[in-house]
This record gives sequence, C-alpha cells and structure tokens, in this order.
Amino acid sequence: MTVKLTESDLPLPLIRRGKVREVYEVDDSHLLLVASDRVSAFDVVMNEPVAYKGAVLTQMSAYWFDRLGDIIRSHFVTADTEEIIARVPQLADHRATIDGRSTLAHRTDPLSFECVVRGYISGSAWAEYKDTGTLAGEPLAQGMVESEKLDPAIFSPATKAETGHDENVTFGTVCESLGTELAERLKETSLALYERGRQIAAEKGIIIADTKFEFGTTATGELLLIDEALTPDSSRFWPADRYQAGKGQPSFDKQPLRDHLAVLKKAGKWAGSPPPPPLPEEVIDAMSDRYLDAYMRITGESLKVK
Repeated sequence: MTVKLTESDLPLPLIRRGKVREVYEVDDSHLLLVASDRVSAFDVVMNEPVAYKGAVLTQMSAYWFDRLGDIIRSHFVTADTEEIIARVPQLADHRATIDGRSTLAHRTDPLSFECVVRGYISGSAWAEYKDTGTLAGEPLAQGMVESEKLDPAIFSPATKAETGHDENVTFGTVCESLGTELAERLKETSLALYERGRQIAAEKGIIIADTKFEFGTTATGELLLIDEALTPDSSRFWPADRYQAGKGQPSFDKQPLRDHLAVLKKAGKWAGSPPPPPLPEEVIDAMSDRYLDAYMRITGESLKVK
C-alpha cells in the first residue's frame, strides 16, 4: 500500500511547516527535512496529497547534490533511512513517515533571496516581457517569443515570500542587501549549477528551462547550497523531443493541476483562494505519474520508497 503523507508529526522540535516540507531540529548543527506529498498551486495548498511526490523531491535532490558538490558544498548529509535512524534513534518508530522522503542536513542561516536562473523565457518572466520587454525591470532583446532560449542563461533573483508570490528583483537589489561580493558569488555559483544540471538533463532528453537555488551560511560562515535542487518543484522540466519555441511547453510537474484549476477559475467555480476545490482522482494520478517519470528519466532508476 502506497503511503501518502499529508503532514508529519515526529518526536523532534518543529522549526517550520512550509507548503511542502516540515523542518525539525535534530541538534545545534543538524536539521531533518521531511517532504510531504502536499501540493500547491496559485499559492493554495490542496487537500489531496500526490503519491510519491515527497520522495521524488527528496531523492532527486540527493542525486543532484552528489553531482554538484564540486561546484559548491550542500547542506546534504544523507537521505538514507537507516543512516538517519542510526543518527537519530528516536525516529525508529516513525520509519513509515520518514522512509524515502527525509533528509538529514547541516543547519544554516538561509539567505533571503531565491537564486533563479532562466535558460528559456517562460512563466512570470514571459508575462513581464510581454508587458514591458523587461525581466525584473531590466531590458531583454526585442522580438522574443514564448519559451525561446536565452543565450546565455540569465540570473534572475527573487524575494522569498512566506505567503503569496515571490517577486522578481534586480541583481542590484541583491547587491544592496547582501553586499556585492556575496551577490556576485551567488550569481556565479547559480549559473554554474544550472549549466551543469542542464548538460546532464540534456543527455536524458530533458530541457531544464529554469530553476531556483537557495543558499545559507553555516555558523562558521561557509556558504552552502540548501533546500532542494533541480526538482520538478523548483524547475521547469520540458521533454526535449517536444520543444517548440513560440508557445507553452508540456512539463514534468504539476501542470495537470494548474490546467484543472485554471478551468475552474475561468468558469467561476473557484475564486483562486482558500479553501481549495476537491481534485478529481485522474488529476492527482496524472501528477504522480509525471513526478515519477521525471525521476526515472533523470536518475535512470526506479524510486526507492514504499
């Protein structure tokens, strides 16, 4: 029987409950991140969980952390259930909750910006460009079309929003807030991470159109890559064999949910705010299939979870 985790409740101090993850304190220098199967769209968390979603986010991030570590060290310690229990014995009776979806991580002080890299113009970037010809207030080339490749890729930071939408900001805003030296390092590192990920994904037939990275500093001041990396939740994954500039692209994420909700909003059946509408089983299953497909294509392996 597939375990669908809506919310975890572990015998550790709870630091934060986000849209998808719970973050627990293990000790002064370590955290436990538990990725649930919750799914959100239009900044509203749905009532129905999506099978395997949390495990895909956890294990795909582990895959990428291993392949990006020579660019920058990450907060990742392990996502292996047995190793986590060996280090945190009080979780032994909570194996069903943590199995495959938990990450033991170094504790950091997160920086207040999301480091977005865009290799193609899509989503909020395309919406802004259509209106003003800019991205985060900075001009782009004239005459671009939706989903067109950006060469080179663009570092496009955003503010972190606890509620509501993140807001695109200029690189200058990051410099003013964090200092030019750190801002430049975030930009350089984010672009290097994206290029590495884009090259690996291209070999698997996937275009990573854009992605976001998050960073934090340890108690000793070391900068680490944190949160998740190059997952369907933090990135737009497009099948390369179906790519065609000039329109929106099919993707390996929660697009079936967005499409379903858009129809409800247009028909006046949902206002776009809580409470969320009930979701048809076929929409939930379609999302689960896409997450599993993305994992298999990227890693070449079946998901390790019950």
